[in-house]
Amino acid sequence: MDSRPPNLLLLLLTCLLHYWQCARGQSSYTIDIVGLTILPSSTVQSGTPVTLHCQVKVSHDNIPHLNHTFQLTRDDIPVHSSSTVEDTVVYELNPARAADSGSYECRVTVKDKSKASFSQKLNVRGLQTPILQLNKTELYESEEFTATCSAPDEKGSLIFRFYQRLRNGDFEKIKQPAPNGNSSETTLVLRRIGDHYLSCDYEVNLVSGARRSNRSNETLVIVKGLYISPVMNVLPSPEVFEGDIIEVVCKVVNPPKNVEVFLTRNRRILKQALVSLNHRLTAQEGDSGELVCKAEWGNVQKETYQTITVKELFSKPQLTVNPIDIFLGDRFKLTCSVVIYFPERISNESIQFSIYKDNVKLNHEETYITTAHPSENGNYTCKALAISLTHSIDKESQTVVVKAKVPLSKPMLSVVGGTLVLGKSFQLLCHSDNGTLPITYTLHQPHMLSESRVVSKQGEQAIFNSSAIYKFSDLNSFLCHAKNRQNKPPMTGSGLLRSTIIEPVSKPVLTRLHGMGDVSEGQDLTLVCSVQRGTLPITFTWYRTETEGALATQTSMILEGSYNISIVRREHRGGYYCLSTNQANETKQSHTVMIGVKMAGWKKGFIGIIVFCILLILAMSPILAFKRRLLLYKRKRTGELSVKSASTKMERLSLTQAEVNQAANVTPGMIGKSVWSEHASGSDSEDQNSVTAPEKPETQYAEVQTREADPNRALVKKGTDTVYSKVRNSKQGVPEQADGQGSVEYAQLNHDTDHHSDHGNHADHSVPDDYIDDIDDSVHINTADQGECKHDPMPNC
Repeated sequence: MDSRPPNLLLLLLTCLLHYWQCARGQSSYTIDIVGLTILPSSTVQSGTPVTLHCQVKVSHDNIPHLNHTFQLTRDDIPVHSSSTVEDTVVYELNPARAADSGSYECRVTVKDKSKASFSQKLNVRGLQTPILQLNKTELYESEEFTATCSAPDEKGSLIFRFYQRLRNGDFEKIKQPAPNGNSSETTLVLRRIGDHYLSCDYEVNLVSGARRSNRSNETLVIVKGLYISPVMNVLPSPEVFEGDIIEVVCKVVNPPKNVEVFLTRNRRILKQALVSLNHRLTAQEGDSGELVCKAEWGNVQKETYQTITVKELFSKPQLTVNPIDIFLGDRFKLTCSVVIYFPERISNESIQFSIYKDNVKLNHEETYITTAHPSENGNYTCKALAISLTHSIDKESQTVVVKAKVPLSKPMLSVVGGTLVLGKSFQLLCHSDNGTLPITYTLHQPHMLSESRVVSKQGEQAIFNSSAIYKFSDLNSFLCHAKNRQNKPPMTGSGLLRSTIIEPVSKPVLTRLHGMGDVSEGQDLTLVCSVQRGTLPITFTWYRTETEGALATQTSMILEGSYNISIVRREHRGGYYCLSTNQANETKQSHTVMIGVKMAGWKKGFIGIIVFCILLILAMSPILAFKRRLLLYKRKRTGELSVKSASTKMERLSLTQAEVNQAANVTPGMIGKSVWSEHASGSDSEDQNSVTAPEKPETQYAEVQTREADPNRALVKKGTDTVYSKVRNSKQGVPEQADGQGSVEYAQLNHDTDHHSDHGNHADHSVPDDYIDDIDDSVHINTADQGECKHDPMPNC
């Protein structure tokens, strides 16, 4: 039987179930509602105890010891916070004050969930009446005392105000210190003698608005008069002469304890004592004014005023210098003088004068004369001493500074920047090396009004604007006057340094050395660029219009420069120009010069030869082509030709009219121009010629008769021409043709086999082909009328 109690077993099972749920992480909960309750009511009187109840309801799956975090706020400002397993929190306001009024809200947080209640307003009515406390109720006028106003039961930062009630019943605010908790202590002063009723109140600022308390109890304050006004006497009189003795008495009658007395003038304390004082002084120039006798007790002060007048017997000495402008080497005079106001009391003879330089006495005279020199420069003063039977009066003048001025040196004109370019406006500086400022410079320039500049400070310069000049002679027209003293004529400076003048270059001229015109290839070309005027050095630059960039640049110390091209070629022809410039930075350009390049002589001759050869070849080509074709036709037609044999000296060749017509039909272009006839020889004549051949061939002529052409053939010119052939005998006795000429033949050249010649007469005169190849012949045909070749199927007409 199990002896363990059943409750222990149930608790064990519950714990196991809880741990099992926690291990699974599946515990669930929800905040159902958060409620806020204000008891006894939402509106209460100040001092009533108030409790605020905040309650939460949470649904969960049996989570033990569930923790709740409560936060209570008033007007969104936290006022209470707590964490508990209980579902209710109570917050007490005991007692509730006006500062507790506001909108309250309760927020509950359970694990990671949070929920707030509805807002509840609490209104606490009424404020505590403040309490006024004074450290003194009886005091003297203007005496300070301490006042305290407090509301010990109230909360928050209170603003206190202090009042006094006037005779008409109104309240006048005396002071309002800065907020400082529920009480305020301050210092007050009452300056009016009599009874004063004081009170205070306060104000608290809430979200709903400011609330003001009732006024405190009134407290009576008695203010008594403080009779400490001093009495002041000036002996022998408030009006005295300088040098007289003055005695001043200042005291308080029937004073309270610890009263202090002060004697002041121009806010400077002359003497100080308790209750009363005496002060003796010698009246001096400048002592005239107001004396103040002041009595002080605590923070209470009373004052008495007395005006005294000190009359001067003579004026303050005055030191003058003559002349005013002192230059080195000038004589100047210092004079000390006074004005006597009361001759009956003092005479001019009783006054002694002394002149000092840098506090060193120079003499006992009223004048001092010397020559200006740097050693005489300094601070000068003078003193006047009047001695009488009872007292003496000593007065000193103002300081006079003597500094001798430096005379002007001759002014000089210079160009600002150091360079003057003719034709351009410029600036001139007028300057003297020596001279004391201020200096007035005046520039006189041609064709313009004079201008003046005053140089009064170190570093300043007299700079004048000037218009352009175009000639060097204009430089002599500029004058500069400098003046720094009134009674002397100005110093004059004239002219400008010629080394500072720059003349711009004139327009350059580009020429060719050794004349103008074209230049032949292979020669040297020199281009000269020159100007008429301009300040040296001058920079010349050459350009070619057909190319970009400069060809050459040269800086010359003369008015011209040159550019040389060695061995001119065809590509050097074209336009050339040059630019010139100098320190004036004005660039001028010349006109463009065209340079032509001629072909070299040897090239001309070579080209002439080539052209002649080409023309010769062109002229010979048709002839050679015609001769070649003619030889080809001869070979083909050798068997068709009829040739008559010639004698060893001269043979007469006769052709029939039909043969002529046949030849005309074949080569119409040859009618009247060239007729070829081939010489044929028989065996007998060849043998004879071989025996009797002369050493030199002899020219032979053969007459050829022609007849009209066949009308059925090609159209040719009609007529009979005599044709001669130049024939020379060969070494074998056969007649040869002259050099460059062929034997005269007339042959029928058409392709028809039907010949109209006399076959009987020419059958025996056919020439073999071997003999034709050896003949170099030329024909000269003398014809009266030449025709044109028409309808010729053969070329080379």
